[in-house]
Amino acid sequence: MSLQHPVDRGGSERGRFAELAERASNLTSSPLFFTFCLVLVAFFIAVHLAHLSLAVQLLAGDLMTAVTLLLLALLKNSELRAEHAIQRKLDALAAALLESVEDQSGQAAKDLKKVIRMEEET
Repeated sequence: MSLQHPVDRGGSERGRFAELAERASNLTSSPLFFTFCLVLVAFFIAVHLAHLSLAVQLLAGDLMTAVTLLLLALLKNSELRAEHAIQRKLDALAAALLESVEDQSGQAAKDLKKVIRMEEET
């Protein structure tokens, strides 16, 4: 088990967990997942209003808890990846600004273009 920042694990290549986290993030931001959550909440409310057995009530609560826990882990992973990406861009901006102040044209400008992905948009 590694306690490194998620982006720093495995070098420059994306690992299986990073790909899974991205797919899960895309799924959880979809209308389909929102509908699933609405159905889950409606099930939870219906079970309690119908005074069903304790086992069914516990199942409904456990489903809600499991979804909440998974979403929390996904949210934290996404937050860390976004934080790291922002820091890389800030570092590249600072290096490019320093080069421009010193009237040098070099690697920092190339790194800045790479970090903000200017070449992909042209």
